[in-house]
Amino acid sequence: MSTHHTSRAYELAAGHYDTSAGSAGSAGLTGLAGSTGSTGSTGSTGHTELTGLTGRRPPVAAACLDLIDRSRGSLLLACRAGDSAERYLESHLGALRAAAALLAVRSTATGRSRPRSVWDVLPLVAPELSEWAAFFAGSARRRVVIQRGGAPTPREADDLLRQAEVFLEIVQDLIGVPRAEPLPAYIAPVTAYPSPATSSPRGG
Repeated sequence: MSTHHTSRAYELAAGHYDTSAGSAGSAGLTGLAGSTGSTGSTGSTGHTELTGLTGRRPPVAAACLDLIDRSRGSLLLACRAGDSAERYLESHLGALRAAAALLAVRSTATGRSRPRSVWDVLPLVAPELSEWAAFFAGSARRRVVIQRGGAPTPREADDLLRQAEVFLEIVQDLIGVPRAEPLPAYIAPVTAYPSPATSSPRGG
């Protein structure tokens, strides 16, 4: 996926989660799941009602499974990326979609409130992932710089890819879905040069 398409995915997803919505079809989650991603297509995730704690594990929402699949797709694209900026952006998008998948199954309606970053909401619904949320909130700030023309080092991009892969595995365990096959052991070498400046995303 080109840096332009990655930027478009962020613009659609925005990295925001509407905490007033109690369904996986809310604006935030629909954007993350249905924006241009690993398949290069745009689709709807539907409106799967989320439930509170009822003493038994609720069924995994279709939107959640779609987000998990797209998360892995983003990480696979990151493995194949030819420059460090694209690898960094795809890796962060993969982590963002994994986090949104967990929110899709754990969140409940909380009344009207302003949309917030996924990384702000995640510690509230999954306190055990607070350190991960802080880590990816930092990479979100770095992402904004990259999308404005900055360039991460190859080491930064590779490290974020591996951290995003670990995070996806943790989310899969928490949700209770089987882990996907590990990412390829070999990843394409990347060059470090600035990505074309793009419009500033709203968050993520």
